[in-house]
Amino acid sequence: MDKLRFVSWNVNGLRACTSKGDFLDFFNTINADIFAVQETKLQEGQISLELPGYTQYFHSAVKKGYSGTAVFTKLPPLSVTYDMPAKEAEPYLNEGRIITLEFEKFYFVCVYTPNSQRELTRLNFRMGFEDAFREYLLELKSKKHVVVCGDLNVAHTEIDLKNPKTNHHNAGFTDEERNKFSLLLESGFVDSFRQLYPDTAGAYTWWSYMFNSRAKNAGWRIDYFLVDDGLKDKIKESSILPEIMGSDHCPVMIELDGGLV
Repeated sequence: MDKLRFVSWNVNGLRACTSKGDFLDFFNTINADIFAVQETKLQEGQISLELPGYTQYFHSAVKKGYSGTAVFTKLPPLSVTYDMPAKEAEPYLNEGRIITLEFEKFYFVCVYTPNSQRELTRLNFRMGFEDAFREYLLELKSKKHVVVCGDLNVAHTEIDLKNPKTNHHNAGFTDEERNKFSLLLESGFVDSFRQLYPDTAGAYTWWSYMFNSRAKNAGWRIDYFLVDDGLKDKIKESSILPEIMGSDHCPVMIELDGGLV
């Protein structure tokens, strides 16, 4: 296999995105080996997708219409796990935030990181999640390569959002959230898009529905593909696909050397 193509998309409601036609139109043309989804906002049995050639894995929140992740894969995994096993992760269960697929040479992790919310009411919860998730990834990394994707709900640096000065200290651009992201990278992971395009501005993955933000490209880059540092030379491409509609987020995509399988 020459290359592997992985796609991640926060669909902001999989049923809504599918009913508009956007999801299946994109899914059927992108030909991903693995396609990860965040914010499915559904319970088991609330959707039936015809995706020939793909095995489907869903992880729903206990709370209805909230959070949730899914992964659709052509590649048969050795195992599939949900959430994090560590005792420290117990407060973060029940929200359907993590799916991990294990393959022979790597783990594929889909994550929907908690939003700190207005007035930062969930910042402390978020900080605990960040620490538990980082430790989980490091445990995986000690065994084999790791590919992480999803809505991480943070713009890492000022180049990653349109209005950094006015958004400083707002959810998604607090010093605390950005420092946790830096800590994750420093622990042995690479932001694939910045690895290839360190100085590219105006590359965003989320736009508010208000103020005509998407048409003005007044957005944030909060959706990522990260890889462990041992894979950074295997990145063939890392893309943002803002032309794909159907959500307030757009899909992101990475292509890796096919030697991983």
